[in-house]
Amino acid sequence: MPIVLVGTSKIPTEIEIGANAYDVVGDKARQVVVARVNGEIVDLSHVLIDQDHVEPVLISEPEGLSVLRHSVAHVVAQATQMLFAQAKLGIGPPIKDGFFYDFGTDTPFTPEDLSAIEKKTIEIIQSGQKFSRRVVTRDQAQEELSGETYKLALLGANAGAEVISQDVMEVGGGELTIYDNIDLRSGEHRWCDLCRGPHVPDTRYIDAKAIKLMKTSSAYWLGNQQNDSMQRIYGTAWPTKDGLKSYLHMLEEAEKRDHRRLGIDLDLFSFPDEIGSGLAIFHPKGGVVRRAMEDYSRVRHESAGYEFVYTPHITKGSLFETSGHLDWYKDGMFPAMHLDEELHEDGTVKRQGQDYYLKPMNCPFHNLIFKSRGRSYRELPIRLFEFGSVYRYERSGVVHGLTRVRGMTQDDAHIYCTPEQMPTELGKLLGFVLDLLRDYGLEDFYLELSTRNPDKSIGTDAEWEQATAALAEAAAVSGLDLVPDPGGAAFYGPKISVQARDAIGRTWQMSTIQVDFQLPQRFELEYQAADGNRARPIMIHRALFGSIERFFGVLLEHYAGAFPPWLAPVQVIGIPVASAHNEYLEDLATRLRASGIRVEVDTSDERMQKKIRTAQTQKVPFMLIAGDDDIAADAVSFRFRDGTQENGVAVDDALAKIIDIVNTKVQI
Repeated sequence: MPIVLVGTSKIPTEIEIGANAYDVVGDKARQVVVARVNGEIVDLSHVLIDQDHVEPVLISEPEGLSVLRHSVAHVVAQATQMLFAQAKLGIGPPIKDGFFYDFGTDTPFTPEDLSAIEKKTIEIIQSGQKFSRRVVTRDQAQEELSGETYKLALLGANAGAEVISQDVMEVGGGELTIYDNIDLRSGEHRWCDLCRGPHVPDTRYIDAKAIKLMKTSSAYWLGNQQNDSMQRIYGTAWPTKDGLKSYLHMLEEAEKRDHRRLGIDLDLFSFPDEIGSGLAIFHPKGGVVRRAMEDYSRVRHESAGYEFVYTPHITKGSLFETSGHLDWYKDGMFPAMHLDEELHEDGTVKRQGQDYYLKPMNCPFHNLIFKSRGRSYRELPIRLFEFGSVYRYERSGVVHGLTRVRGMTQDDAHIYCTPEQMPTELGKLLGFVLDLLRDYGLEDFYLELSTRNPDKSIGTDAEWEQATAALAEAAAVSGLDLVPDPGGAAFYGPKISVQARDAIGRTWQMSTIQVDFQLPQRFELEYQAADGNRARPIMIHRALFGSIERFFGVLLEHYAGAFPPWLAPVQVIGIPVASAHNEYLEDLATRLRASGIRVEVDTSDERMQKKIRTAQTQKVPFMLIAGDDDIAADAVSFRFRDGTQENGVAVDDALAKIIDIVNTKVQI
């Protein structure tokens, strides 16, 4: 009796009983690695039943690529145990751009060990092995894996052990499964692992020239510092060797662009040990770039109808009790400072002290500004804007240069509007955000919609649905791709985040827009509506840069330190052929400074060619070179940082060109 399938037009409508997913969607080119059956990702060996809806999942799709990498992780674990029999299996999930596998071993892996494991992994892939799924009982799994301490912990066999979540792809999904690695030629069993799967059908789906083991590191079992220390092997895998080559090239470029190194090389900022982890200081040149970023943002916000406000860095804890941050965000806040307590001479309390906190957010302060006097619907929307310093207690292992800091300055805005104004305001906000990001040189965007986590949120379903729908509508109008982020919203409302790709294709989260029905209720914000009744405003949170520090770091890497002229700390440097030409260039510098151009003249004793190399190393956009002939002709040699040069350019023309490029924010 045939099975009737509901599928795409390319899938046959009837197949025989006992057929599997490969019979329906598999291909000889090995581009289909798993199938989606009734919405669930399964192995191609999955047996179908009546009315199954079957779709192919390609190796190039995100889900297919994740399965490929998880399968390679299994082979790496097999290779490791072949070489290091004492290594105990931990977990081996796919991650962004690759995978890792954790091993319990007393001896750290060396670079030579990593090379040997990679070589053995390639041998296994080329030998040809099938990934065969097998359902087992808990007792069977415990018996088969009796020597695997950490697998037994996953099974709950050890006292007090907990079964971990499905997202590490070990257990879960309603049944326990073991994947056997079977030799394709002899049919012999080679290795096995407790795993939820799915996997590619066999190692012929893996291009041995498209995998690479990247590094080893220490890790804790299940990421808990109270657990055993383990050795982690990181690797990457791609459908083709060209994919691997492109990825490795991107990593090389990323290393060259590392903003932490560029910050030192270009004398922009530093993180002194005397201050503490995640707390940056900006040097004069970095301060110039930061001020230019902020000044332009201020001008654009003023023209868009924002009003500037300023709020303190600390507050009584009661403010964050009202906002809910102490309930939902306390782990991300610095500990309280207990202040204002007064004691009698005998040591008894005369006056109770209070807990003060460094602020992690600006929004509660802005609510107090809104609430400071009566408001009318005629005033709305009210757009408050602040470059507000906030402090968040990031764990030491998470802090990373300027992109993950403990002290930051948010370009934070909060818009208070009526329900009727909300759709229009969201559309304007998103357009404003995208236009401003483009002005700073970012062009390639998509959007992410973060929705409610029922376990970490407040408010009614109806409020969340209305807020989410309004954001989705604004995203649709933008025409950009919208990617769902289920459960990723803050506790008070859903958000859209703008994801921007940089010059080498990496994605960074930039601006966020959140619709909030909750804080206006918690702060009892009101305005007088047109009918004379009191009404509750809707609050929209908006951070454009996210933080000045993080945006600085992103732009620094995007431009590899070569900021466009309008942002460059030094826009022009004068280079005299000899000291006799210093005065001529100093006069030109004075004229440029009068037009707001940041210019220096290199009057050092270095030779001219050394001065040019120094200017290029410092990524100065323009060099004006002058010697005897130039002075006689009232001209300069006009040199760009890419090495091109125009000789004998009239001074007035050279200065006018520089001023025009800077003022029009041309990206060169």
